[in-house]
Amino acid sequence: ADCEKEPSSYMWIYILLGNMLRGIGETPITPLGISYLDDFAKEEDVPVYVACLHTIAMLGPMFGFLLGSLCAKLYVDIGFVDLGDITITPQDSRWVGAWWLGFLIGGVTSFLAAIPFCFLPKSLKKPEEANNDKTSHVIMLCIFQNQLIYPFLSDFYTSLKKVLSNRMYFTFLCSSLLQFSSFIGFLTYKPKYMEQQYGQSTSKSNFLIGVTTLPPVGIGIFLGGVIMKKYKMTIVGATKFAFSMSFLAYMISLLNFFVGCENHMVAGMTVSYE
Repeated sequence: ADCEKEPSSYMWIYILLGNMLRGIGETPITPLGISYLDDFAKEEDVPVYVACLHTIAMLGPMFGFLLGSLCAKLYVDIGFVDLGDITITPQDSRWVGAWWLGFLIGGVTSFLAAIPFCFLPKSLKKPEEANNDKTSHVIMLCIFQNQLIYPFLSDFYTSLKKVLSNRMYFTFLCSSLLQFSSFIGFLTYKPKYMEQQYGQSTSKSNFLIGVTTLPPVGIGIFLGGVIMKKYKMTIVGATKFAFSMSFLAYMISLLNFFVGCENHMVAGMTVSYE
């Protein structure tokens, strides 16, 4: 009983509030940014612009993993303790990296990157081409705009019902949920899997994920936008194209089941004590 003690730190509350504020600030960028491009760019150029937007967005997680790899090499109490007195190394299972340092660096960087948004004009001159047939292109963004335009719950319910009744949007929503669920799970557990299966340190695992996983995704997003512009795909054509690429990616991902190492020999678990 003397070895048990209640946690006395409430720092998790600050992390929770910080992530809530971060989410509130990030939410308008993608829907409103895409709508901004869709309204003030030529229709045939929108896929490339949107692809560039998402490609740049993929650079953030890549640099985040690289930054996490660097921070994981630094001791958690860096700046508060004498590093010469620390006898363990990052390869030791008891090592805790400076995970909090990434929040500070990322926060300052996000604040500086947000300053140019204050100087964007409220409206731009629209292109000469008619914008009448662009409703189908932005129907997937209406739900986010309606949350800002209609503050009352009843109006929001009506708008939400109209958007969800659109079969194209609902299909896209379901496929996006499946896609992002698998991708987030991949990014969350792949570093730990590499640590356990291949005996890599936390720092090296994050570095490898950032270098080998996210850049190909960014390149693929950009090439997808270029292909859509070149062949001038309609909504149906883009749907078929997305389905084909997703199915091909799924088949290739099945090869991961054939890659791995044998389980570690742990006395009492995988082998007997004798």
